Amino acid sequence: MTEPSFAGRLRALREASGLSLRALARLTFYGKSYLHELETGAKIPTPQIARQLDRVLRANGELVAMAARPGVRRRDLVAAAGLAAALPHTLLSHGRQVGAATPARLAERTARLRRLDNYLGGADTRHAYAAEVESTTRLIRDGSYREAVGRQLLAILAEQAQLAGWAAFDAGVHDDAERLYRTSLAAAHEADDRALIGNGLALLGYQQLTLQGRSVDLADAARAAVGAAATSGVRALLHLRAAWSFANAGDADTADRYLGIGTTCLAETDGRPEPDWVYWVDGREGEIMTGRCWTVLHRPVRAIPVLERVLAGFDDTYARDKALYLTWLADAYLDANEVEMACDAVATALRLAGGVASIRPGQRVDTLLRRLEPHRALPCVVELRALAAEVATRPAPTAAATPDSP
Repeated sequence: MTEPSFAGRLRALREASGLSLRALARLTFYGKSYLHELETGAKIPTPQIARQLDRVLRANGELVAMAARPGVRRRDLVAAAGLAAALPHTLLSHGRQVGAATPARLAERTARLRRLDNYLGGADTRHAYAAEVESTTRLIRDGSYREAVGRQLLAILAEQAQLAGWAAFDAGVHDDAERLYRTSLAAAHEADDRALIGNGLALLGYQQLTLQGRSVDLADAARAAVGAAATSGVRALLHLRAAWSFANAGDADTADRYLGIGTTCLAETDGRPEPDWVYWVDGREGEIMTGRCWTVLHRPVRAIPVLERVLAGFDDTYARDKALYLTWLADAYLDANEVEMACDAVATALRLAGGVASIRPGQRVDTLLRRLEPHRALPCVVELRALAAEVATRPAPTAAATPDSP
């Protein structure tokens, strides 16, 4: 006899309780569309949603047991990051001579560590990433190598410092982020790597936009640094980030122009390999940035369809990023006076971001709660505030300790 699936059992329990999907969403603080995906098997339940559904539907642990499955857990990834930082850098243990194969080995290691950012927040990864910067700095300082190898090592250092700076930014440690970004720029200049110079300027601009509200000068400097000689992926990333800067400055025409260039670059290829640090820049990223730009420009009719489409297929595994993108969708809903839909989006963002060591989703949710203040008497806002208060009382996620932790 075939065992019942989680999806089928969830639907049966809901219908037996006389609840619609919308009613179940209100009781669990999860989005209706997400619950529908669980019922159809399009999404795999997390332990958190299984416990909440089990409680509301009085399943006596049945749904929790059915949801239990092997998989990659956040703490496993944190431990992996800590192990990566704790392992002695074997490339430093074979004398002063650095061979021609060393930069490729370091680049491969950096690429593996970079993938942790898909699943973990900066508070979990920043010490591991910073340890890589320190190791490579020692290698460059103490090693002996040919000039070409030295330039490659400097480019690796620039990549690692940008990655560590991004993690510090995500954790809210902005002094460290700026220091690391400037370290990356110095290394990129020494390596004469125009693409990494452009990316370093763009990352500084992204931070400046967050802290000061404006970054169009740095965004334009980033584009100018690489020119037309960069790969299509690099040009796409820098134009999309420039569009974001100009959208935040209220310049819709320039933002739209750069969005167009960025999305065109995404469809181009000239056969050259892309640097690993743009591996995540694809059509989906172009759509997300398009939706975000039209959101901050208060054009909900243009923003909502794009964000709804791309988020419908966005895996919950990337919890931090999906939570952030949902908050932009919520902003667009509010501009369209769709308060209930905005509340649903924010509730889902809260659910997703609850176990991620990043400050950014919480900051965005706080901004939205302030926007919802004029509607505070509506039931959906009352329920959302209750959920936010509940999430705020949960223990904050902490990173696994590493030897480089303060």
